[in-house]
Amino acid sequence: MGETDTRVATHGGGCFSKMKVFLFSLTMAYVAKSLSGVYMNSMLTQIERQFNIPTSIVGLINGSFEIGNLLLIIFVSYFGTKLHRPIVIGVGCVFMGLGCFVISLPHFLMGRYEYEKTISPASNLSSDIFLCSGNRTQTLMPTPDPKECVKEIKSLMWIYVMIGNLIRGIGETPIMPLGISYIEDFAKSENSPLYIGILETGKVVGPLIGLLLTSFCATIYVDTGSVNTDDLTITPTDTRWVGAWWVGFLICAGVNILTSIPFFFLPNKLPKNGLEDNVDVAKSDGEEKHQGKTKEEKLGITKDFLPFMKSLFCNPIYILFSLISVLQVNAFIISFTFMPKYLEQQYGKSTAEIVFLIGLYSLPPICIGYLIGGLIMKKFKITVKKAAYIAFCLALAEYLLSFLNFMWTCDNFPVAGLTASYEHERIQQPLYVENKVLADCNTRCNCLTKTWDPVCGDNGLAYMSACLAGCEKSVGTGINMVFQNCSCIQSSGNASAALGLCKKGPDCTIKLQYYFIVVVFCCFIYSLAAIPGYMVLLRCIKSEEKSLGVGLHAFCIRVFAGIPAPMYFGALIDRTCLHWGTLKCGEPGACRMYDINELRNIYIGVPAALRGSSFLLAFFILILMRKRQLPGEIDSSETELAEMKLIEKKSEGVDVHRSPGVENDGELKTKL
Repeated sequence: MGETDTRVATHGGGCFSKMKVFLFSLTMAYVAKSLSGVYMNSMLTQIERQFNIPTSIVGLINGSFEIGNLLLIIFVSYFGTKLHRPIVIGVGCVFMGLGCFVISLPHFLMGRYEYEKTISPASNLSSDIFLCSGNRTQTLMPTPDPKECVKEIKSLMWIYVMIGNLIRGIGETPIMPLGISYIEDFAKSENSPLYIGILETGKVVGPLIGLLLTSFCATIYVDTGSVNTDDLTITPTDTRWVGAWWVGFLICAGVNILTSIPFFFLPNKLPKNGLEDNVDVAKSDGEEKHQGKTKEEKLGITKDFLPFMKSLFCNPIYILFSLISVLQVNAFIISFTFMPKYLEQQYGKSTAEIVFLIGLYSLPPICIGYLIGGLIMKKFKITVKKAAYIAFCLALAEYLLSFLNFMWTCDNFPVAGLTASYEHERIQQPLYVENKVLADCNTRCNCLTKTWDPVCGDNGLAYMSACLAGCEKSVGTGINMVFQNCSCIQSSGNASAALGLCKKGPDCTIKLQYYFIVVVFCCFIYSLAAIPGYMVLLRCIKSEEKSLGVGLHAFCIRVFAGIPAPMYFGALIDRTCLHWGTLKCGEPGACRMYDINELRNIYIGVPAALRGSSFLLAFFILILMRKRQLPGEIDSSETELAEMKLIEKKSEGVDVHRSPGVENDGELKTKL
């Protein structure tokens, strides 16, 4: 009896119990990994512009994280239970920090960023030579050295980013499966939903910090400190602008290293949390015997690998749930990864502003939804079958609500020769046609037709360059430069133009607000359904298969969603590009402008189709759950939770789903 009291005092419900320390440390690890993950996704547009690569390559870079995760997920999930789980998690955090540092290396290894332009502010010569001139014989830009061309074309510095992201994926591998299995093994069963809700909240706090960090770094020019920013002819709203993406990765590296420290001081095993609430010594002794049996099972777990795998693959609910997760995660990755790019093109805002709004409108409702979902599961002791129905109904309601985002649309930027006609202002053209770039008003100007250095005329129409606008004179320097005497600008004004694309109207800003209002409700409903849905996964498999089951589930998500989704969707986005940037040697670079109508149909339509098909599979799960008992409901490892439910049944008359054998045995124990 004295030993039991001592153990309770040591590992009980104190403020600094080891389970609570582990939960806090794991939550911080969730914050750190989601911080770096969200920052990476939010900066993909800046990385695309920095290295002048298409969106499909950006998808490969983003998918490299999942490739790294895939390399170890099964082995860590299965054999990690035989190792010191907290230390393995700590080593993973160190690897994540190392990966973030490798991602930032290209900034220090490559030269300064040179964006595409027709005007060189560093030149002391008059800028008029870059404008419209009928008697010009020289080319607008000097012919580059062939050696420089080869060097630029063969520049593969983005591979450093991909390798760093892969290392980050390797480091993230043990955190989720080993962390959740640790909690499932040593936390009280009824506390698991709340603890997992706290962890999911950490996955929301991290993105909030990451989006704020992205918003800050995106407003700072990538080469700030080494170039004179007064000479820049672009602003953060320009599609050629690159923010200081490397700064945030250095910060993420430090945060991940710091979060690894507590795990090296935590024990590998803990007594079952919650024993302090039970004064029955016999029950405590029975729990100790059960833990001893569990230890013996884990010692011989290797020989059970194939039986465990066979059991999981023969579990129809587990298989269907994994297929649903694959479809849902495909849609989620597509929506989240390319949301900044979509909103920039749709509503004409800068990366910094868009990322800030994403964090402001989406993360708080997600955080609240996770907490409420976990508390509801704990407070009302909702059964797994009821949780499945709740998750299905909420997810379906959120899915139907998301279709409202098809309504909040804006037109393409009006660009002469690209989306509008020179002769008739703002008359939209469906596709870019090369021979329409030149018109009667600029054929005498000898302009480059592929260079992207847009100007906005005072007629509200943009032109791909000041030369193509027929401008003959410039006044001012840097971003304040104004072009005058533009023959293609037909207006009652001065026929002048300013740098950059024309801004979209105020009605487009209002539609952006409507879009985010829908996002608020969708995020809250979706996160509210997440905890009940995830508990279906945890309770549909046996306790001894739980670690492997969670790891295999994550493995399937990596293989069929995390890796291919950004790649194939990036390729689809590339198909909507209206104008590609041009490198020094004429090779295509990053896309400067998309057909926003096609981009919208793909961005919203593809995830809608994927998620719609997942609800059919979810319907089959509901049918199966009505006809059979789940392992979590009859598993002997859940005896403590079952007995607690029987006591409540006797005192309150609450119906508890149990098999007859277990129920009779429990009632006999209660009477004794």
